[in-house]
Amino acid sequence: MTTAADQIIVALDGMAPEQALAFCQSVDGLRWVKVGLELFVQAGPEVIAQLREQGLRVFLDLKFHDIPATMAGACRRVAALGAELITVHACAGSEALQAAQAGAVEGAANTALKVPTLLAVTVLTSWSEQRLKQELAITQDIRERVPALASLAAAAGIGGCVCSPQEAAALRVLHPAPFALVTPGIRPRGSEAGDQSRVMGPGAAIAAGATQLVIGRPITRANDPSAAFATCCADLDQAAIGISGVSCP
Repeated sequence: MTTAADQIIVALDGMAPEQALAFCQSVDGLRWVKVGLELFVQAGPEVIAQLREQGLRVFLDLKFHDIPATMAGACRRVAALGAELITVHACAGSEALQAAQAGAVEGAANTALKVPTLLAVTVLTSWSEQRLKQELAITQDIRERVPALASLAAAAGIGGCVCSPQEAAALRVLHPAPFALVTPGIRPRGSEAGDQSRVMGPGAAIAAGATQLVIGRPITRANDPSAAFATCCADLDQAAIGISGVSCP
């Protein structure tokens, strides 16, 4: 059965490789971590192997967006590394998304690994509606654009999407499980929003339909990261009680 710890992906953003590996060993009960562009560029594919050797599951957040052949090749390579969640941009289009999915299946098969779940990025949580219109000339508002991109990804065979927690409830109605909804922009009570525009607390995000939550600075920059992680898990357990009326085993 899925536990609260399985629902939290801790983002290792801003850490050097040695710091990231040491941090992961210091957090009790940690199950999932996110490797983003900065860490991957500095450490290379080896960091995925090192994290997996610690017993951790890896969300590789490189947000591939390219022509179909390149996206297929990239997903083939990272699937062979053992990453279980991989991000691609939904706005790459259906042909590129289909190619990426096929590449991921092939890469996992070649190494006898489980096929990773590709997650299509809809609208980054740092974007506000006003900026989308002013800077990118996108006339759709966010509540229209996010579902449109998620539906494009689902039709292409992608297993889930990345969205703001504020869009999770509407997307869950359109895309029932097992379609994954992974939500950054999670800020426990008392945390600063930072560079995120569309945020929500952990328990509220899961209650809204999110599958997993990406949490970075509220845990990684806490005085006691293990305690901060435990607090987020407790918030999810409380949310589960509120939804089901019984505690999680």
